[in-house]
Amino acid sequence: MVLMKGITKRFGKLVANDSVDFEVKKGEVHALLGENGAGKSTLMSILFGLYTQDEGQIFINGELAHIKHPNDAAKYRIGMVHQHFKLVEIFSVLDNIILGSEETKNSFIVYKNARNKIMEIIEKYNLQIDLDKKISELTVGQQQKVEIIKMLYRDSDILIFDEPTAVLTPQEIKELIEIIKNFAKEGKAVILISHKLNEIKMSSDRCTILRRGKKIATLDVKDVTTEEMAELMVGRPLIQEYEKGAFNPKENILEVENLTLHGKGKDILKSINFHVRSGEIVGIAGIDGNGQTELANALTGLSPISSGLIRLKDKDISRLNIRKRYEAGLSHIPEDRHKFGLVLDFKLSENLVLQEYYKKPYSNYGILNHDIIEEHAKKLVENYDVRSSNSIDTIARSMSGGNQQKAILAREIEREHDLLLAFQPTRGLDVGAIENIHKNLIKERDRDRDVLLISYELEEIFNLSDRILVMYEGEITGSFKTSDITANELGQYMSGSKRSV
Repeated sequence: MVLMKGITKRFGKLVANDSVDFEVKKGEVHALLGENGAGKSTLMSILFGLYTQDEGQIFINGELAHIKHPNDAAKYRIGMVHQHFKLVEIFSVLDNIILGSEETKNSFIVYKNARNKIMEIIEKYNLQIDLDKKISELTVGQQQKVEIIKMLYRDSDILIFDEPTAVLTPQEIKELIEIIKNFAKEGKAVILISHKLNEIKMSSDRCTILRRGKKIATLDVKDVTTEEMAELMVGRPLIQEYEKGAFNPKENILEVENLTLHGKGKDILKSINFHVRSGEIVGIAGIDGNGQTELANALTGLSPISSGLIRLKDKDISRLNIRKRYEAGLSHIPEDRHKFGLVLDFKLSENLVLQEYYKKPYSNYGILNHDIIEEHAKKLVENYDVRSSNSIDTIARSMSGGNQQKAILAREIEREHDLLLAFQPTRGLDVGAIENIHKNLIKERDRDRDVLLISYELEEIFNLSDRILVMYEGEITGSFKTSDITANELGQYMSGSKRSV
């Protein structure tokens, strides 16, 4: 169904795709693997019409295709679910799904037929969603369902999923994999960009691996192990287990007492109590939508709390603004890197001093010292392997999602802090970058700083955490040493069927 021959795409000096050949057959799930910045999303953006290749040809069902725009892709029945969703937050779910394909009468939108078609899709694929809710009211996982329905509404036969499970719970991941397999059984061609190799083994027929813009191999997934795939992606063997220093926590750094947050007629956070000590990683596990986002917003000052106390190194920060909390010793890797982690139209060098640009040595009497800012940026880019087309002068918006995340991690770890709040720190990252971030979080812990890790990845929670707290419906329902609980038991607490607090 898809044949891409000799695809080359350049961004300045950066060759994102270097004469890449790629094919997808009818009725198969074909995984596209590679490190962040390997050229996967660029290749699929060319197929979807967001970019135009500099060299090479695309054939759809044997016909030479001229795809210059997403509307051209739609004519070839190509649909794409992007890693960073393309949704209008103030519009309803229904309006987002039909946007660009509206049925009108006398210049007014006619919703009846669209609503009926969408409800059929929702029932067929079990993608339950409230069509009348605004996008701004949905969790990230629910927004992804909207993107999938939007693609199916346009009768797409070639389906591109860019990191589709990055924000989903384990149960939602299983459901999505079944949906993807069913798409293939229906004769659709599915292209899956993912870094989660176990999921590739569960879902895909073949995989193509890119490294630094070049095609390395196309393999039958059943004939290759996850370790072999990972090594082909990064060009070296990966660490399977992380070494940690002895668990020896010291004084309380973060103390949260009776933290409550009201919203829409109910308590979103209900009398939360916990502490984090220096020299430990505390992981918060839970299904998306059970108060984790609200807790992070309350701790960082993005949302004002209704009652309770937040103490950081014996200082009450409960009512401080965001800047004052940073100055008190907080660092934050946010859940949504685009909204809260970066100024997308600033240069990379500027983004790496966002919390400190107004202080010495980065400025003096209100005048930025660009030489020192650039020197600082170059050091972070090298130490954290942040890749981009124009080094520290790259506009953040043009960087791959994984390299944007590495930039945020570098900034938050390298600035002076006592507590690192890491929310989904490895979302959308490749196996090599995940290894790097996990090692850095463990280094934080071994340097007697404390890390509060909020993640929907159970494997990540178990690999990194010394203690695990479980959130369910806005409450802490369990607190355990990691060595004292299994993933199966943890799942029972996450679903609400058990509680110990």
